[in-house]
Amino acid sequence: MKKPIIFTDLDGTLLDYRAYSYETAKSALNLVRKRDIPLVICSSKTRKEIEYYRKKLDNHHPFISENGGGIFIPKGYFPFPISNQRYEIATGRNYHVIRLGARYEDLRRVLQELKQEGFQVRGFGDMSVEELVETTHMKSVEAKMAKQRDFDEPFLHTGPAYRLSGLLRAIHEKGFKFTQGRFYHILGNSNKGIAVSILIDLYARKFQDSGIVTMAIGDSPNDKPMLQRVDVPILVRKHDGCYESSIKLPNLIKADGIGPEGWNAAIRDQLGRLKTKHTLPTKIR
Repeated sequence: MKKPIIFTDLDGTLLDYRAYSYETAKSALNLVRKRDIPLVICSSKTRKEIEYYRKKLDNHHPFISENGGGIFIPKGYFPFPISNQRYEIATGRNYHVIRLGARYEDLRRVLQELKQEGFQVRGFGDMSVEELVETTHMKSVEAKMAKQRDFDEPFLHTGPAYRLSGLLRAIHEKGFKFTQGRFYHILGNSNKGIAVSILIDLYARKFQDSGIVTMAIGDSPNDKPMLQRVDVPILVRKHDGCYESSIKLPNLIKADGIGPEGWNAAIRDQLGRLKTKHTLPTKIR
């Protein structure tokens, strides 16, 4: 049987929108752990935030931070040297880090330029920990970690709605990109899909004898590049009960549940089908 590899978003997907809890996904998480299935977190969150949840989840697999800005591979995880001719790779104490994203100081510079041009934008770097707690409903310790950014800057547009299109166009004209999750994000030439593709290649090499089947699960526009790169793309309902309307893929599976509840149902169902029938994907609605 092919080895399943699961890529997952956090906010609004594995984690509840407001409580940041994965309680309703525990039975599927236990199944993933029992079957020794790699669960790769692929989030807009920072390295520190993801490490916080990896510890809670007892997760020791690679992870992708800040919308594909960086890939963190635990040292010794793959039984071969990590190399990539296109991207910078740094080896630290705990990880091989593949940098895909822009430098944070460049993103902050562009945001300041946009302010000077009259756009009303406010990034995480402009907010105090207290303001971020109030805005996001994070705990204080999580808000502190969310401000320790490397590749991506979330921001709010507080100006009139008619100026939003001009703001997004200005970001492109400055040579940068944007994406949208719970917040808008300014970033460089990186996204979740590019990062996921790099890890898929590494996993395919690791499990070349059995082969792999890849799944990804998300809820927001910034998850679309990730969902496009896998065999089994899964979309959970957003906190308002709706699905993200901008994500339309021919093989998309729509989980019948909000956030971690949908995550739990979809992962259990698809892993069950893979084990008993060796067929994926199959819609669960």
